[in-house]
Amino acid sequence: MKTATQSLDISHLRHSLAHLLAAAVLKLYPDAMPTIGPAIENGFYYDFQFTSAVVADDIKKIETEMKSILKSWNEVSAREVSVDEAKKIFAKNPFKQELIDEIDARGESIMMYRWGDFEDLCRGGHLDSVKSIDPNAFILDKLAGAYWRGNEKNPMLTRIYGIAFATQDELESYVKMLGEAEKRDHRKLGRELDLFVFSELVGPGLALWTPRGTLVRNLLDDYVWHLRKEQGYTRVTIPHITKKELYETSGHWDKFQNDLFKIVTREGHEFAMKPMNCPHHTQIFSRKPHSYREMPQRFAETTMCYRDEQSGELHGLSRVRAFTQDDAHVFCRESQLKDEMFKIWDIINRFYAGVGFGSLQVRLSLHDPHSMEKYLGSKEVWEKTENQLRELVRERGVGSIEAPGEAAMYGPKIDFLAKDSIGREWQVATIQIDRNQPERLDLTCVNEQGEKERIVMIHAAIMGSLERFLSIFIEHCAGAFPLWLAPVQVALIPVADRHAQSCFELASKLELSGIRTHVDQLSETVGKKIRNAEKQKVPYMIVIGDKEAEMSEIPVRVRGSQDTVRYSLDAFIEHIVNKMNTQSIDL
Repeated sequence: MKTATQSLDISHLRHSLAHLLAAAVLKLYPDAMPTIGPAIENGFYYDFQFTSAVVADDIKKIETEMKSILKSWNEVSAREVSVDEAKKIFAKNPFKQELIDEIDARGESIMMYRWGDFEDLCRGGHLDSVKSIDPNAFILDKLAGAYWRGNEKNPMLTRIYGIAFATQDELESYVKMLGEAEKRDHRKLGRELDLFVFSELVGPGLALWTPRGTLVRNLLDDYVWHLRKEQGYTRVTIPHITKKELYETSGHWDKFQNDLFKIVTREGHEFAMKPMNCPHHTQIFSRKPHSYREMPQRFAETTMCYRDEQSGELHGLSRVRAFTQDDAHVFCRESQLKDEMFKIWDIINRFYAGVGFGSLQVRLSLHDPHSMEKYLGSKEVWEKTENQLRELVRERGVGSIEAPGEAAMYGPKIDFLAKDSIGREWQVATIQIDRNQPERLDLTCVNEQGEKERIVMIHAAIMGSLERFLSIFIEHCAGAFPLWLAPVQVALIPVADRHAQSCFELASKLELSGIRTHVDQLSETVGKKIRNAEKQKVPYMIVIGDKEAEMSEIPVRVRGSQDTVRYSLDAFIEHIVNKMNTQSIDL
């Protein structure tokens, strides 16, 4: 049985609503200039240039007007117009004029679509009839600033976002999820848990990590390194800048130069801060000839990279200008490729189980055959590599989805998608096969016949960007980290000042076993200290007063519970150490 979502083309519904939004805005603000309005995931938006300020309180008025207009809209009609006619229609709108010129330059037809008395420039993709739109299944969500065409040199526009689904129930479920997401916002929790900070003096998109946040980062990175070390990886270290020539040879300069932070030395040489690590790692591999007996070579490094992101696209830890990659590159022979890919896959499965995500969805991110200019290498190499990935996924015995156009510029990849605790899907780990950089940088080994043999390069990221991963992970667990990752594992709360010494003595015994403790010495009531520990999401809490100081057992309060559990000191230590050693997600 089809659901409402299945029977409607949801992207066409959302696109139609974007035009409805434009119609409502023009009714209320006749001098506004509409620009573009696409369907997006979970909704739509439209960008406008207003002659007077529009504020968040105006959203409800615009939404009401949309629902009023919807009653009079029927079927959509389309007509093709000439360039001159289109320019005449939009004579006072320079944004539409620019779009018309671009469509004409591409040799495409210029189409106008009409609903009721509203007509807009568009390439199509709408519902045939808006009568199928449920007026209770969409809302306007928020305002934002957006540069025209995403270029900060262009005028700043006002973007109005909408949320839309096929049914009211779907909309209400999604809005409920957004409410939960707001509570879990990693930017808010990062401040409350004292994990990271941004400074205006340092600059936007440049996170500063506190002692607690650094501890969590290091624990995660140590776990990834432990899993990689078991599979024979070795660590390498590279500088943070490179000559332009390395990226010209690798192909990154041509495809990536607008995203680079560039440096010119006093002698006039051009360098760049590295946005990725693979070209540097190739130079470590190529430092000497490698016999087939030495293959594969597995290099791992956790290091910072830099990309010149636009200010308007920065968002907490999820989009930054300086990010840390848990990067690895395997240089192997064709015959070793499958085993190496599966070893990385095993690392990914173990890591994500250890941080509390369920099973991962597999996505094959492939090239767009209609836009080969975006990629390095030949169509034949791409097709061969993609077919190989399909075979690896089949052999692994898992289902997968395919995403044309999502490949990296040098090769297709297996992306792993994780669902967080409130149902959002995130791309996390990735494995990529690269035959283009070995070709461009002449990477070889010497085979059994004493001849040079072209090798294959595998790119592997487990967390990928630690910053982005932590933005996902903090929201996934709402800041309540698994025991092994909690910055403070046991909070010790003295009832009065005279009980502090007992707390410090207990803390010393716990810390000897590697258990991270904190004694709350603030001049607060016990109730306030307990609430502070709860806000800090500490897994275990022990309150020490006169009675507790004399007891042979420790009264332990577990995060999320009002009850206490009594342990002997040795049993409590054993319990925590076992949980830590197994990366258990349970308390």
